[in-house]
Amino acid sequence: MDGTRKCPFCAEEIQAEAVRCRWCRGRVAAFDPGRWHRSHPERRIAGVAAAVAHALALPLGAVRVAFVALTFVHLLGPLLYGALWLLIPREPGGRSPLEQGLERIRLWLGQWFPPRPTPGAPGAPNGADRDGDAFHAVVPGGPLP
Repeated sequence: MDGTRKCPFCAEEIQAEAVRCRWCRGRVAAFDPGRWHRSHPERRIAGVAAAVAHALALPLGAVRVAFVALTFVHLLGPLLYGALWLLIPREPGGRSPLEQGLERIRLWLGQWFPPRPTPGAPGAPNGADRDGDAFHAVVPGGPLP
């Protein structure tokens, strides 16, 4: 059973590199996150068309023609190409440019705005200790002073 996996549709054992299930004929290639990357040898500009073609098991020429055809429909081709470039990682198992950019923004903002301690975390102030004056806190339902 080495080199096999289960079909997500019929749960039968199929080969790991299979594009379609031989039992139910379901297309299983698109569900594998490892197939969505832009570092294919057939890549030209950014590798988006090659990534889509390999992940969906479509002819590479057809995907490129589809992007060109979508360019004439309200410039949808370049917009879709750019969005997929942001979402698809360069290497298998890597992080996408969008994830990398958001991480850089988070680190940059962390320099200017340090994270606040969460309530309930060890060392975090709680209840009356927030103001630093634990003895003058009013407790609901407690005796009047």
